Amino acid sequence: MLGKLIIASIITGLISGFFITFYELLITFVTYFLFMGDPYKTIPTLPVWYIYLVPTLAIFFVNYIVSKDKNIREYGVSEIAESIAKNKMIITTKTLFFKIIASTLSLSSGFLAGTEGPSAGIGAMIAYQIHRLFRFPEMLIKMMISVGASSGIAAIFVSPVTGMAFAVENIAYQFIKQYIGYLILASMIAFSVGINFLDPIIFHHSHGRHFNNTYIIANLIFIPFITAFVYFYLFLKKRVLHFIDLEIFKNFSRWRNHIFALIGGGTIGTILLIKPQAAFSGKVIVITLINQEHHLSLALILTVIVLRIIGTTISIYANAVGGLFLPLMSIGALIGYAFGELLRTYYMPVEPFYFAAIGAAVFMGVLMKLPLTAVVLAMETTFDYNVVVATGVSVVLVSYFSNLYFDIRKKYITRADKVEVQKE
Repeated sequence: MLGKLIIASIITGLISGFFITFYELLITFVTYFLFMGDPYKTIPTLPVWYIYLVPTLAIFFVNYIVSKDKNIREYGVSEIAESIAKNKMIITTKTLFFKIIASTLSLSSGFLAGTEGPSAGIGAMIAYQIHRLFRFPEMLIKMMISVGASSGIAAIFVSPVTGMAFAVENIAYQFIKQYIGYLILASMIAFSVGINFLDPIIFHHSHGRHFNNTYIIANLIFIPFITAFVYFYLFLKKRVLHFIDLEIFKNFSRWRNHIFALIGGGTIGTILLIKPQAAFSGKVIVITLINQEHHLSLALILTVIVLRIIGTTISIYANAVGGLFLPLMSIGALIGYAFGELLRTYYMPVEPFYFAAIGAAVFMGVLMKLPLTAVVLAMETTFDYNVVVATGVSVVLVSYFSNLYFDIRKKYITRADKVEVQKE
């Protein structure tokens, strides 16, 4: 049995790695097709009406798909956790297929969504089919779903340890002690495939074990700075859009998705016209900022921060299909970089890219309630104690301060027809 489990884990990792690579490349292909090339270069040359038309038509089509199967709207990770709890796969192959289509359309048309949900679903479905192929006992369904989801996430993040930490905190925490070996095996193999085709997020300025004490004061100042932006994000989502959804549109619940699709298409179109970098998932922004590939003015950074916060919250309410991991990371990276530039303005000798790396991990970790994943992400992308220690301290304290006023939960429900709406 152990031999069969090892072989099953290897096969799951291999197939997941290739499927996730295809999914990521499909998003890139459709993006280039919709915008007739690299969107950051072509959008300024395209007609204004076309820039508004692409995201609007895309989100209306996504909402049409969602209307046919409500499960497509869910974020994927929570579905995998529920599958494990029920000891059966609750996502059908048909639902997963349309989830991938809806996610691809959402991301490629400019909506600010991530890829972790569909990726977890792809890996879990592959593992579930392998479980059936090998005719494993029913008691191993939970383990195989966990292994598959972990390998899918490891491949899409191109970060094996971060992928495992994410899966553990979201999905496999109940089974980690018993099945950690197979989870590691599948994750490492899926990562090995993905890294040959996809770009990882890598920090090029690591000082490793050298700890710079001059950053301690700056890190303490950064905690209230990023907390203020967490409050802004939550205020916009919970206090403004949630109010619009449940109060202003309560008499138009039948047309709710159409109204938010129009708002979403118009918002994303406007963002694309103002600054294309403020749209899409945000992976390019994270890599650019943590490695300071281009110097950005403080005014531009603050503009993009506001646009991405608005875009991310609108994308959720417009029913864009995807996760929040990368969009939240990109906002955090921008906040951190802006903080570093502010300190440099006042002659404090810090590097903005350090705070970009810290901000990316902290903002995601706080809003997705993934503190362990945040610390592991900081470690795996930077291998720098200055970033890892600051992330660990900040993610805990910012979470505490944020929860004084907001109740942050992992589940995101924004439909007005829910009787009991979970708060974020």
